[in-house]
Amino acid sequence: MNWHLPDSDVTPAAEIERQAATWRPLAAAARELVDLCVMSDVDEDEVRAAQADVEAAVARLRKVRRTRTLGEEHLTEGRRRPWGNPVIGLRNPIAPPLEVASDPSGRATTEFRCGAAYEGPPGLVHGGVVSLLLDQILGHAVGAAGRPGMTGTLTVVYRRGTPLGDLRAEAWIDREEGVKTWARAHLIGPDGATAEAEGVFILPRAIRERGA
Repeated sequence: MNWHLPDSDVTPAAEIERQAATWRPLAAAARELVDLCVMSDVDEDEVRAAQADVEAAVARLRKVRRTRTLGEEHLTEGRRRPWGNPVIGLRNPIAPPLEVASDPSGRATTEFRCGAAYEGPPGLVHGGVVSLLLDQILGHAVGAAGRPGMTGTLTVVYRRGTPLGDLRAEAWIDREEGVKTWARAHLIGPDGATAEAEGVFILPRAIRERGA
């Protein structure tokens, strides 16, 4: 898979923060709405009233629709501004969202919460969501070490069910060989690790050519 590297973002930092301050509260409210669509137990009249309110908000936001995704349009210092990302996206209500701390040694950590909207088996995070979360933090680890890549393979071992609630994820680089980087990660619940993953990441052709 080829990875197109777009031009650098020249948007001033103050403008980026202004936009973030505008959209972050809306995404947070929509995130809570998603949770309440699963967890609320109000009566039918309240449900219908809420539906009307949501439809009014949808009509308001639909007035102007962008022609490109946030990932295609937004760039920061030569990197994508991932506000639409389903795991870390500032503007994406389905993202928990994860706030990942990483360092140049190739380690990444994050603490977050998965509520009822992410449920698979009763009381547990859906296995596909677990895979999604692990893939994301693995990508942060390799990117932090200057080895950004597209996921070539992802192997997940589910040790036990991952409970809904507060979770932690950790990732680190295992080894490098040519254009490939191997990284490992685990997801941790209150009783210890629930899932482990190994990912092989391929350095994009555009980056290889830029460094040649």
